[in-house]
Amino acid sequence: MVRHDRELSWPDGGTGAGARPGHRRLGGLLLAEGAIDRHVLSRALAEQKRLGVRLGEVLRDAGRLPQDVLGRALAAQLGSEWLHPLPPGDGDLAGALPAEVALRLRAVPVRRTGGGVLLIATDTPERIDAVAAGLPDDIGPHRLVLTARTELEARMARTYGPDLARRAQRRVAFHSSCRRWNGRRVTAGVLVAVAVVALAAWAWPVAVLRAGLAAGLLCILTGLVLRLAARRAVGARRAARPVLRDAALPRMSILVPLNDEPAIVPRLVERMSDLDYPGPLLEVMLILEAGDARTLAALDAIDLPHRMRVIRVPPGRPRTKPRAMNYALDFARGDVVGIYDAEDAPDADQLRRVAERFAAADDRLACLQGRLDFYNADRNVLSRCFAIEYANWFRTLLPGLERMGLVIPLGGTTLFFRRAALEDVGAWDAWNVTEDADLGVRLARAGYRVEVIETTTREEANAAIGPWIAQRARWAKGYVMTWAVHAARPGALLADLGWRRTIGFHALFLTAILGPLLLPLTWSLAVVPFGVPHPALSGLPPWGGWALGAGLVAMTLTDMGLNAAGCRGRAHRRLRLWVVVMPFYYVLGALAAYRAAWDLLTRPFHWNKTAHGAFGGADRLTPVEPLPGGG
Repeated sequence: MVRHDRELSWPDGGTGAGARPGHRRLGGLLLAEGAIDRHVLSRALAEQKRLGVRLGEVLRDAGRLPQDVLGRALAAQLGSEWLHPLPPGDGDLAGALPAEVALRLRAVPVRRTGGGVLLIATDTPERIDAVAAGLPDDIGPHRLVLTARTELEARMARTYGPDLARRAQRRVAFHSSCRRWNGRRVTAGVLVAVAVVALAAWAWPVAVLRAGLAAGLLCILTGLVLRLAARRAVGARRAARPVLRDAALPRMSILVPLNDEPAIVPRLVERMSDLDYPGPLLEVMLILEAGDARTLAALDAIDLPHRMRVIRVPPGRPRTKPRAMNYALDFARGDVVGIYDAEDAPDADQLRRVAERFAAADDRLACLQGRLDFYNADRNVLSRCFAIEYANWFRTLLPGLERMGLVIPLGGTTLFFRRAALEDVGAWDAWNVTEDADLGVRLARAGYRVEVIETTTREEANAAIGPWIAQRARWAKGYVMTWAVHAARPGALLADLGWRRTIGFHALFLTAILGPLLLPLTWSLAVVPFGVPHPALSGLPPWGGWALGAGLVAMTLTDMGLNAAGCRGRAHRRLRLWVVVMPFYYVLGALAAYRAAWDLLTRPFHWNKTAHGAFGGADRLTPVEPLPGGG
């Protein structure tokens, strides 16, 4: 990314023209007005030089100037006008400037003057000439004025709200989106399949039972093979990352979706403020649904740092996290886009690590997935099992899939994307309730790579059975929809991924989908070692039942061993004693899978909201050390 050390500035920066010939420099204007003194200016200029940004960005981030003072000085420098707040509009002006052009230029029509001149506001004075050049030729008489970033975005939402809402819904191509999901057709297909299985079970009960057991055991075995291969693939730590000078750091936009969670706002603002990254190069966008009055009130009660602002998503459907992020992406300014959940507590140096890894890699590295841990893992047995699962997922399976070159289903937070790659694949599917896993597949199909980076975010584990099942049901439902959408065109999937990655995709997703559904059948074999007859074993030699029972025990012990191995880090060793409980934890996964199956038929796009801040532990945060071997 290129930035220029020029004094012409605006709080939101960007590249563009410097001060026009004959115009006074911003610092001189502010000194003449008495807005700053020479000591403040000298320190700001030194910071500007260190970061390679504009002077106004430094002053704004440091809170040195009221917004209106800086805005008026910039307008005076450019011979323009500062309008804040913007005057009311005089009718529908959306037709005066297409929404796509308005987004690209960061400009919005405001009103027509008595003489018929169209006032167009922008918040990027450093690009005012580029804005003027980018306006349509037929726009007619117009005058550019300057306004604040929040004012511009609010007016754009009012002017183009329906257009922007539709854009957020439909970024992903139809053939790759869950919006092609036909609920009636799926329901009819499921009913037919159930009827066929029921008739077959009536006619050949033992054969159907054996087929179900075979499928369930195959899912367990496939999952174990994937985990064993992943563990073997996780090798030595990567080479030392380069240390970037602050001037070489990219601009970052962090998206934080919130939904009716006012209680967590103060801690969220505190954690985002603790991120070690230059303020002028970072924006944190707190994304709210338009009707979320309680969370908005909580944010209004806080004096937000200059790097943070609120984005209100206009009404629309589906009301999902990916739709909200798609909407906010249009207002993001960064070259790198990151995602956090509201309860996340990331490592303080996480953004620098991300920037340094992107700098060391080629452009095909599109996404970095951070590791997730729980800060309330010791809340109860459920949270401990959840923590064991996460330790294995983020420290063994995902890094192993990466090293093997297979498709990586992303997690929903601590994700960082190259902006260009994210937009190239259409960003998030607003209709997919596991938009993260789907995005990982689409990135792989487009030829991009994903890496798991050695930095950790602590978050809150669902520690009650009801909320846990609701969350896991959403994940299971999203996995089904993701698999179905991509598997619907097998030839295209094979052409994009090749044989090895296509097989890996099916193995990973079908194991995650069918394994929990068939778990009751496979568990029924547990009675065999106790001499209890099993109908599926009728007609088999005596050793057959014992072999199946022994195989199930062996797979269970292998699973426990892998879970224990995944907890090898100092922060997780205490959890090893609890791996013996994991088989019972999987029963909850089966319950969630059956709920997901029902939800697929009745409300496929419904988002089961995960409650944040309900299970504690955030006050006991401790550092999590890197693990040997890149785990």
